[in-house]
Amino acid sequence: MKRVYLARGVAGDGDLRYRVDALLPPKGLGGLDAAAELLAEAVSTDQRILIVGDYDADGATGTALAVEVLRALGARRVDYRVPDRFRFGYGLSPELVASLGPRPADLIITVDNGIASLRGVAAAREAGARVLITDHHVPGPALPPADAIVNPNLDGDAFPSKHLAGVGVMFYVLAAVRARLTAHGWFGRTRRAPRLADWLDLVAVGTVADLVRLDLNNRVLVAQGLKRIRARRCRPGIAALLEVAGRDAGRTNAADLGYAVAPRLNAAGRLSDMRLGIDCLLESSPERARVAAARLDDLNRQRQALQGEMQEQAEAIVAGLATGAERQDRRSLTLFEPDWHQGVVGLIAARLKDRYHLPVIAFAPAAPGADELKGSARSIAGFHIRDALAAVEARAPDLIGRYGGHAMAAGLSLERERLDEFCDAFEAVAAERLDPETLGKVVLTDGGLAPAEITLELADSLARAGPWGQGFPEPLFDDFFAIEELRPVGTEHVRLLVTHERGGAAVEAIAFRRRAEDFEGARERIRLLYHLTVNEYRGRRSPQLLVRHVL
Repeated sequence: MKRVYLARGVAGDGDLRYRVDALLPPKGLGGLDAAAELLAEAVSTDQRILIVGDYDADGATGTALAVEVLRALGARRVDYRVPDRFRFGYGLSPELVASLGPRPADLIITVDNGIASLRGVAAAREAGARVLITDHHVPGPALPPADAIVNPNLDGDAFPSKHLAGVGVMFYVLAAVRARLTAHGWFGRTRRAPRLADWLDLVAVGTVADLVRLDLNNRVLVAQGLKRIRARRCRPGIAALLEVAGRDAGRTNAADLGYAVAPRLNAAGRLSDMRLGIDCLLESSPERARVAAARLDDLNRQRQALQGEMQEQAEAIVAGLATGAERQDRRSLTLFEPDWHQGVVGLIAARLKDRYHLPVIAFAPAAPGADELKGSARSIAGFHIRDALAAVEARAPDLIGRYGGHAMAAGLSLERERLDEFCDAFEAVAAERLDPETLGKVVLTDGGLAPAEITLELADSLARAGPWGQGFPEPLFDDFFAIEELRPVGTEHVRLLVTHERGGAAVEAIAFRRRAEDFEGARERIRLLYHLTVNEYRGRRSPQLLVRHVL
């Protein structure tokens, strides 16, 4: 464990004490004083507050957090809206503002969006609303004309952590509002100040789901949220989502949030309306929460089926590129199919990015038969995808309609007839900025384990030692094994029984999205890169290798 921690830059015990009082103080987070004053006034004077969220899990948890905590602080007129991605697109757009009516609210607060909503913020203010932007995305050259902006990634912002998710930014804003209301004497015998730590389950889900870097501050937020989930002191909606995914809330880890809770929340935003996900998180009744979670689970199954079909089409497109006139020395992949679903193209881009280790943009029509395309981009380390889009815009100012994002992911729109032109422009930027060293896929491991170290005790220690995630990766080990048994599980997975090359007892292994043929060539001595995990089956717990790479 010491070896694992040292490899991740842990300097001492202080980097592993995930207590609430270890959180960074709000000092230095730009715009926080103005935001706290705006919100404290809105709460204390009974103003109409409207939260405008985003249609992913970070936006959903941040929206639920804002609604619940503001009500707990004493706000009586709080509502929320999430833009329909198929009608309004992303963020606080002028079209969304127009749909809210002549006087949408006294105060509009964005969560996980807004830093690029220059026209939308202007429209909201023209309609008589004040606007508070809370976001974590990298801003463009101009900022929206909001009454206050809180974003740790603004130029010159002094907050030490630049990796807060949208829900994390909102958590800090609400903490500042509570402090401001306390200073104004708002709380007393009839109104108690809420403990914001009670909502850290929401912060944990959104932080893990958004794949932000788990620096120490984010690890504290996630660890404290997991602590509350394991103690079954979480939102009924989170408990229900874990239950419908077959996960034990008492043993929840960060991977459960990322692979069980987040996809079911995201399915609502991808295929339907994120209000379904937010309402699940806001539900106070365990029974109604189970009903909502079951509906989200069904949407997730639909998403999986649709993604499978689109993935096959995408692989066929890439295969055609490799064998046709376009050679395999490409520096990017840009794909489009007229019947693709815009809510799923981001997943396709992510899967292809992992498979081919290239920046990928997948496009779908903004609506069936529409001339406008919506693209979702995913990138590799060393290639800042938002900056690359900015470079394309600089060369062809009228090519991209709208775009935004950060280093590893972005979204954009453009006219269908200009797709080929965009593909050429983006490939040119990628060719200039991606060198062979960056394109070479490197996997960092924690070295090998001795046979005597592959134990249930170590697997349990690794599970408790998290939270693991972006920037603080789950330990990945590297050893040679002989395959004793091998059998397919369904059509996409393989279960194995392997023996370490240095002896010891045989151990079970599972490889997801693999075929039996992947292992046939080297059964006597095969190199596996794996996580050491716990397999639980019918009350029996045993160590298991979760295979990530086969070499």
